[in-house]
Amino acid sequence: MTLGVAVALVSIFAMIALIYAGMHVGVVLTILSFVSVWIMRGNFDVASNLLALSVADSIADYNFGVIPLFVFMGFVVSAANYGRDLFDVTNWMFRRVKGGLGVSTVAANAGFAAITGVSIASASVFTRIAVPEMLRFGYNPRLAVGIVAGSSVLGMLIPPSVLMILYGILTDVSIGKLFIAGIVPGVMLAVAFALAIMLAVHLKPDLIRPTEEEADDRMGLGTALAKIAPIVVMVGLVMGGIYGGYFTATEAAGVGAGLSLVLAVAMRRLTWPSFWRLLVDTATVTSTICFLLIAASLYSRMLAFSGVPNYFASWIAHSGFGFYGVLMIFIVVLLLFGAILDSTSIMLITVPIMFPILTSFGADPIWMGILIIVAVEIGIITPPVGIAVFVVHDTLARKDISLGDVFIGVFPFVLIMMAVLALLVVFPQLSLMLL
Repeated sequence: MTLGVAVALVSIFAMIALIYAGMHVGVVLTILSFVSVWIMRGNFDVASNLLALSVADSIADYNFGVIPLFVFMGFVVSAANYGRDLFDVTNWMFRRVKGGLGVSTVAANAGFAAITGVSIASASVFTRIAVPEMLRFGYNPRLAVGIVAGSSVLGMLIPPSVLMILYGILTDVSIGKLFIAGIVPGVMLAVAFALAIMLAVHLKPDLIRPTEEEADDRMGLGTALAKIAPIVVMVGLVMGGIYGGYFTATEAAGVGAGLSLVLAVAMRRLTWPSFWRLLVDTATVTSTICFLLIAASLYSRMLAFSGVPNYFASWIAHSGFGFYGVLMIFIVVLLLFGAILDSTSIMLITVPIMFPILTSFGADPIWMGILIIVAVEIGIITPPVGIAVFVVHDTLARKDISLGDVFIGVFPFVLIMMAVLALLVVFPQLSLMLL
């Protein structure tokens, strides 16, 4: 084992310990990468130059523009209250189905995901909108919060997705192709959630207590179409433009951001105070992602300097595990990390190490991206971290629904996600069929 490999391995264990101790992942990656290169090369100037190159290269790319634009689009959509419109329409559509409110929540979450790309936003919005409605119609509280927390994961799988953008930047894979590849798995997962809800309330009717509340039939087709039209136009133009080859992902993000703003203003759903707030929120989120990308770039360069990817590749070649053995180990690591870290941190830590190793087997990088995102998203609804679960609990702020209730309610959705992940591993074409 060379000095570089030894230093890099020590830094990996130190990184996990420091992040688990509470240090910000960007700070940890930057400090450990800088110090590791300094030790490996014995030269402070080399480490300083590497940091400068990472700062310049990681965010100077034209493709990076997709992040602030889609983040801005998501904040506009949230501020304009399109989530409420989606829920109203889907609730009207499934009003005659047993468990229809739960199914409509999944459908609305899927539609919201197609214009926001952030799971936490979905969890926050639909906790406020859908959970009170489900409780009013007699839904078991654990089922109600579980549906919202579970279906929030669709935000990162159905394009546009911030995690897909991050993966594309980290691996230099086409973000547009990732968006297209996420459509079928995202729809599969949404359908699986909906079917599971209908099956659960059929097998166990007491999950929904009878009430005197009646579904609202007054909306009508014309009102429903009017409410959903802006969302259909945005999704159709953005994803249709990418799929049809008219836009790159960055151009589509610009079109989507501009269109969302025009529609929100035209429909008088955006005030000057809310517009200023979403600009500040966009800048905050973008600057945070910038810092993380710089740290991840420095971390990747340090690993390349150390020779760790080649070391692991050689070890795996002699271990006899084979591609699927290595893939299973990687997925298990992602699931374990998901129990203690957030989605972005997991991506930044694991992808630079494992991507070169897995692609050396000839694995399709687009398929790998979808698998990684599904596995990472399982983490946001599993204890002890389960960020989406905490968001649902804190947003709801009800003393009669504990954090444990949300984790119990979301557990069946974790099992469904694992089943869908297994299908995606066995049948890669599910991710690649639209490409």
